Formats: sequence, structure tokens, C-alpha cells
Amino acid sequence: MHNVENIWMWIGFSVFLVIALTIDTVWLGKKHIGPHESIKASLYWTTAWIVCAFIFNAILWLDLYLTSTISFANQKSLEFLAGYLIEKSLSIDNLFAFYMVFHQFRIPADSQHRIFSLGIWSAIVLRLLLILFGVWLITHFHWILYLMGVFLFFTGIKMFFAEEQEKDLADTWTVKLIKRFIRITTEMKGQHFFIRKNKLWYATPLFLGLIFIEISDIVFAFDSIPAIFAITTDPFIVWTSNIFAILGLRALYFLLAGMAYRLHMLKHGIALVLIFVGTKMLIAPWVEVSVLWSLSIIISILLVFTILSIKYSKK
Repeated sequence: MHNVENIWMWIGFSVFLVIALTIDTVWLGKKHIGPHESIKASLYWTTAWIVCAFIFNAILWLDLYLTSTISFANQKSLEFLAGYLIEKSLSIDNLFAFYMVFHQFRIPADSQHRIFSLGIWSAIVLRLLLILFGVWLITHFHWILYLMGVFLFFTGIKMFFAEEQEKDLADTWTVKLIKRFIRITTEMKGQHFFIRKNKLWYATPLFLGLIFIEISDIVFAFDSIPAIFAITTDPFIVWTSNIFAILGLRALYFLLAGMAYRLHMLKHGIALVLIFVGTKMLIAPWVEVSVLWSLSIIISILLVFTILSIKYSKK
């Protein structure tokens, strides 16, 4: 199956990306509008970004239908939906890690949006580099897909059986390493990463939160990028589905932060998704699992564990 190579689709999406990022990380941040103000506002913005993803998929299908064949258009649209769903579910798991970071460092909601703004920009750059590198690896060394499959399979197994316990981030090697080079204070001062006290500079908890968020995003990127390669190796589909999963993460975080305890079983569902996509990559030479079947299985897993989480909520 050929890749999406329409240069105008790349240009159009790039223009949309710049506008979307400006709205999500710059305009909303300066105006203090939306996500951190209320659950209702967070729900509106989360819905808006999801609708944008579906509108984009409709435009993609129409363009491919007019310039190619209907089977090609259907295939790429399903690949985008499956990839978007995988990336979105993995990003939700990442948001739970963000919640732990903000909670432990006692970073107030009105200061969190700056970390999200910087984190989203860096995440996009990181994913672009990883996607380009991953496509190059697969093109030249196809067997790397099987290594990715093994990695995802055992990552899913480890995640499924891992015990839920909150680590003390202040006692990690990361903080100990930072303390060797930078003075750290527990004092917060607005949205400043560093403050000056007694003619000396100190890093605030906001700076520590940013470091942990960046490390967390790097770790999760090594799960999410290989996972979507189980669905497609088309650079355009991989790139766009990743970006749409990242857009609106801030709104989604403030929507989920207040109900994280109610989705405690969703982590097991995400683990099963990783196990499934890892298995799919490993059995590909003998058993072909269509994108439609993959999409159905992923939706079913996430839906079942979401319902179980709500039904058996933690107190």
C-alpha cells in the first residue's frame, strides 16, 4: 500500500499545526482561558480538539478518494483512526504521571499551564525526530519491527502486573543529580522557574516539575511511536495521528485530574493494548490482522476497562 505523498496535505497540516499550537499554548496561556478554570471549560476544549481530529480525517478521506481510489482512502482513514486512538490512550496514561508530578511538587493549577506549553512544543519536536528515525530504521531494517513488537509486548505485561504505588520524586536520582549543580527551594513565585534569594539563584518546584514532565514524555514516546508502527508505517499518518493526540493534552489533563481515581483500571486496558499491538507485530509474517479489526479490538479493550473503572471506583 502506498503512502500519502500529497505535498499540499503536508503543507495544509503544517499551517493548521502552527495555528492550533498558538491557540493551545500561547493564546490560552496568556488569557488564562479554559482548561484550568473549570471542568466544563476543559470538557469543551477536549471535545473541540477531538472534533478537529475527525474533521481532518474526513478531509483526508475526501482528498484520497478524489485523487486515488476509495479503497486507498478507506485504508488510510482507518489507519489514522486506529493510530489516533492508540496515541490518545497512551497520552492519557502519561497524564496520570503528570498528575503525580504536580501533586508531589505542589504546583498550583494556575502555574501548570506554562509547563504544559513548553512540554507540548518539546513533545512535538521529539516525536518528529523519533518518527523520522523510526521510518528510516524500518525502511532499511524491516526486522526492527519484530524488536519493537517484543518491546511493546513485555512493556504491556510489566504495566499490567505493576503495583500501583506513588513514588517519592524528591528521593529519585534525578533530583539528587540536579541538587549537585543547582540550589533548590520549595518556595513558589508565580510562574518563575528560578528565583533569587540572598544574592543566590534557586530552582523552584516549577523547574523540577518541568524536568520530570520532559523525562516522562521521553519515556512514553518510546512506547507510543513503536505502537503506531503496528498499524502503519506511513510517515504522514504516523505524524498526524501523533500530533492530534498531543493537541489538547492540557485541557484533557484538567478534565481527568479531578477523576483520576475513577479511572484506576484504565491503566490495565492500556497495558492490554500494548500487548495486542506487540503481538500483532510479531505474528505479522503468518497472520495478518486488518486495521479494521485492530481498531475494533482497541476500542473494545478501552471501553471495557473504562466501564469497569467507573463501576468499581476507588473510594
